[in-house]
Amino acid sequence: MMTRFPPKGRTLRAIGFDDAPFARRRGGDVGLAGVVCAGTRFEGLVWGRVRQDGWNATEAIAALLVGGKFLPQLHLVLLDGLGFGGMNLVDLEALAARLGRPCAAVMRRLPDVPAMERAIRRLPRPERRLALLARAGPVHRLGGFVFQVRGAEPAATAEALAQITDRGAVPEPLRLAHLVGAAVREGESGRRA
Repeated sequence: MMTRFPPKGRTLRAIGFDDAPFARRRGGDVGLAGVVCAGTRFEGLVWGRVRQDGWNATEAIAALLVGGKFLPQLHLVLLDGLGFGGMNLVDLEALAARLGRPCAAVMRRLPDVPAMERAIRRLPRPERRLALLARAGPVHRLGGFVFQVRGAEPAATAEALAQITDRGAVPEPLRLAHLVGAAVREGESGRRA
């Protein structure tokens, strides 16, 4: 495993990605916010786009970080689940390998896998999407968090998530990414973050 959490005394830096609200019609582009935090303090922002129900989420996230100023500082990459813009699924293992950083898909609650599978079967190339779900690995429920992780041990990941969570079970980079995405799309941040 390539766990890169900082040694004691250093501040954990993480980026959280969430998609902006979008209309549920296939094929459009969806905004993607990435918020960098040092601990729970906002430090930076990246913005990109993914294709709704498309295939470019992994590449879009990697493109926002590779060659940029934030990647060398980061210890952890967080995703608001595996799907962006609907069912544009991230290849969690490939993203962790490409970035050389642990990557975790954090969820508010245990996923309804049968419902996800039904939704996937209505889209093109369902077997490929189902393979991406399986590749993300088991869902862990540790320390009050629900997540999948590649590139780090689950226990170390839960500990890191606790370090960057101000309150509740949503790490600050993800909470802020959600607010930014909603504000850019709707003109103001939403109620739930």
